[in-house]
Amino acid sequence: MRAFQLLVFSVVAPLLSAQAPVHWKLQRSVVSLLSEAPMERITAQTTLSTGLLDPAARTFAVQVPMTSLEGFNSPLQREHFNENYMVSRTYPNASFAGRIIESVDLAVPGTYSVRAKGKLLVRGVEKERIIACKLVVAPEGIRVTTTFDVAVDEHAIRVPRVVQQKVASVVQITVDALFKTPPSSP
Repeated sequence: MRAFQLLVFSVVAPLLSAQAPVHWKLQRSVVSLLSEAPMERITAQTTLSTGLLDPAARTFAVQVPMTSLEGFNSPLQREHFNENYMVSRTYPNASFAGRIIESVDLAVPGTYSVRAKGKLLVRGVEKERIIACKLVVAPEGIRVTTTFDVAVDEHAIRVPRVVQQKVASVVQITVDALFKTPPSSP
């Protein structure tokens, strides 16, 4: 009986692992924000995002650590961003997770214009979004680029009246991300 169990396991285990989804990891990324207000232009970016992409299912998840954003006009501005606007101690990450709408075969090299539909989570407030993206499928991986707007009030971010001329009500987000396939198993 024990030999039979080992035989079944040795036959079934490879089949199960072969059918398991292959998740591509976010290898390299730049996520930038731009607040263009009448009296001030604020820019910041991070290269510390993490994420996964399942090309077969066309699903994805990306997470951005808020405190990793750098490049503000001053240290005080960065402090206000994290403490007053994003409340980064309570909401340390923003994320976007969902699915590519179009039926694109991400195993075929090429450039594709697609829409990503999912949940954008910022400051603890989740909003369903459809975001236009460009995908480039190449031997080195899948590169995703996009630019989209986020209205700060949709995510419970309140801009005090005294700084409304310095902080935009809509922030532009730019993403350039490269997902790489995991190394093949021998």
